[in-house]
Amino acid sequence: MQYYLRSFWKSILDFNWKFGLFLILIICVPRFIMVLHANQYADYRFIGLIMLVSFIVPFIFLNEKGIKAIGWNKPKSYKWLSIAFISGCLYAYLLFLLGKSLYQDSYQNWYVYISKSYKIPKDLTIEGKRQMFFIMAGTGMLFSPFGEELYFRGIVHETFVSRFGNRGASILDSSAFALTHIAHFGLIYLLDGWHLLFIPTVIWCFSMYFVSRLFYFFKVKSGAIWGAIICHSAFNLSMIYCIFYQL
Repeated sequence: MQYYLRSFWKSILDFNWKFGLFLILIICVPRFIMVLHANQYADYRFIGLIMLVSFIVPFIFLNEKGIKAIGWNKPKSYKWLSIAFISGCLYAYLLFLLGKSLYQDSYQNWYVYISKSYKIPKDLTIEGKRQMFFIMAGTGMLFSPFGEELYFRGIVHETFVSRFGNRGASILDSSAFALTHIAHFGLIYLLDGWHLLFIPTVIWCFSMYFVSRLFYFFKVKSGAIWGAIICHSAFNLSMIYCIFYQL
C-alpha cells in the first residue's frame, strides 16, 4: 500500500500498522490532553482546531489513489445514507435513555456532563435556546463527523488493513476512537478536582466503540466514507437535541 502515499512521503514512511499507531499518537494524545484542559478551564476554542487537523491529515499524506481507498468518493448507495442518518439518531437517543435511567441528572450521566461544555444559560428564552441549538447542532454535524471519520474510519483504518484485515482494522480504529472519548466523559473535572467514574466510563467507552463500528458499517454499505459521516452527524444532532430539550 506504499502507492497510497504522496511521493514526498514514500521514502520516509511505510504505509502500515506502525504508521497507523504513529497517527494515533500524534493526534489522539494531544487531543485527549486538550479536551481535559478544556473541561477543566471551560476553554473549548482549540477543540475545533484538532478536528480540522484530523480532517486534513489524510490529504497531507495520501495521493489521489489513497484518498479514494479511504472512501472519499461518490456513494454507491444513497439508500444506505438515509438508513445511516436514522440509525445515528436512534443510537444517540437510546444512549440518552440509558444514561437517564441509570444516573438521572447526575454527573455520572454522560450527556449531563457533556452539556457543561454547551454553557446553556438557565434564563435563556425559547427563541434564544432555539438559535443556540441550531448553532451547536450545525457545528456538531460538521466538525467532528468530517474530522473524525476521515481520520479514524479513513486513514487510520486503512493503515491497519494489510496486517489485520478490514474487520481487525475496524476493531482497532474503533478502540482508539472509544479510548479517546474518555476525555469527553469518564475522566471528569468537578469543583473538587478530577474523578474517574469507573462503571459509567466503561459503559460510555463501550458505547463509543459500538457506535464507531456502526459508522464503519455504513461506510461499507454506502461504498463511501459518507455513510460514516452522515451516521456520525445524525448521532451528534440527536445527542445535542437531547442535551437541549430532554435533560
